[in-house]
Amino acid sequence: MNILYGAYTFLTSSLFLSCLPPFWIYTRLRGRHGENLKERLGHIPVKLVQTLSGSPRVWIHAVSLGEVKVAVPIIKALRQILPDCSVMVSTTTKHGRELATETFGEDIPVVYAPIDFIGSVRKALVRVHPDVLVFLETEIWPAWLTEAHRMGIKTALINGRISVRSIKAYLKFRPFFCEVLRNVDAFSMISKEDSTRIRAMGGDPSKIEINGNAKYDLLVSLADPAMATQMQKILNLEPSSRVFVAGSTRGGEEEMVLDAYERIVKEFPDTVLIIAPRHIERTAEIRSLLERRGFRYQLRSEIDGGAAKRTEPVVIINTFGELFKLYSVGTIVFCGASLVPLGGQNPLEAAVWGKVVFYGRSMDNFLDAKTLLEEVGAGIAVSSPEMLAKKALWFLRHPDSLKALGPRAREAVIRNQNAADKHAKVITGLI
Repeated sequence: MNILYGAYTFLTSSLFLSCLPPFWIYTRLRGRHGENLKERLGHIPVKLVQTLSGSPRVWIHAVSLGEVKVAVPIIKALRQILPDCSVMVSTTTKHGRELATETFGEDIPVVYAPIDFIGSVRKALVRVHPDVLVFLETEIWPAWLTEAHRMGIKTALINGRISVRSIKAYLKFRPFFCEVLRNVDAFSMISKEDSTRIRAMGGDPSKIEINGNAKYDLLVSLADPAMATQMQKILNLEPSSRVFVAGSTRGGEEEMVLDAYERIVKEFPDTVLIIAPRHIERTAEIRSLLERRGFRYQLRSEIDGGAAKRTEPVVIINTFGELFKLYSVGTIVFCGASLVPLGGQNPLEAAVWGKVVFYGRSMDNFLDAKTLLEEVGAGIAVSSPEMLAKKALWFLRHPDSLKALGPRAREAVIRNQNAADKHAKVITGLI
């Protein structure tokens, strides 16, 4: 099967060599991405490596914002077990790096991950030479895993998650991934379903454990009641205000949310709608939609909680990093990417605030969280704007049900903590 890895190396090398010259010229002309490019080519700054004075040395790859948040409790648990260990974090996206730098400060070096080209990977691994290389959630990089294995570096997939949507693609290339996964020393998966899928891809059953979702651990500590008070003040809301929060919406969902909202305001006309798109670059598109349908709105960037107050019934969130806090003021909370076939978003970010959570049928990426909430009656699946409006209206007419079920949602999250400790023990077990 090494011929498959050889073919992968040939294809990625060809692509890399053809794309590098024009991209390098672009960085020189525009004066952007220069440092970014060096790190992606495997040139990890020596001064950062020199800060890794402790032992053992653990490199954790957290591709973007979500994975960085998962890394926080795992690193905390890891340092409780191995207080003298050194940790380095890599990310792929700009926003992921910014969050990691803000979160870890000078305590933990943060770099851009090398692209999965054999030359870049080797250069980075030789310079850092970790004892364990950890990939979070769904990161499976053939060259990185293979070269680490060849260098005697232990590798692990931690908080592992393989979605229903992605497993179909992986299985089309099962012989290749079967070979790649032989280089992984430990699989610490979120759920039984994730365990079954990684096994189907070729993961060694003897290396697989099921240890839950570390995202649960961080959420409970983050849900500070002061945040709710802050958001109420910023958005000019009373504690009794009815608020419909539509979080992480994707293209096509805002139209459906507005369909539901129109039905809701006929009976509860003072209901405030807050739309937080997954990608704020779509703000102009959402503004155009609201204008066509005759809704008055404001942008979050126009509201400061002081002189610039919220005065309109609809708010578009066009700022980063506020969705978690926004869930705290929701009466009706909808998690997006679920009424369209995109696998959903994490409903526990709302549940930890003691909220009943609504979502569409497409929740493949968060089936464990969905099951957790539905077991206590605090997860409400809907298949259409009409059903969303119907169920939301029922709860608005029966506020006691919201008050009864919401705490169950938070308690369910609390009961499923300590996954980070289990994942950290898998890492230490490789050392």
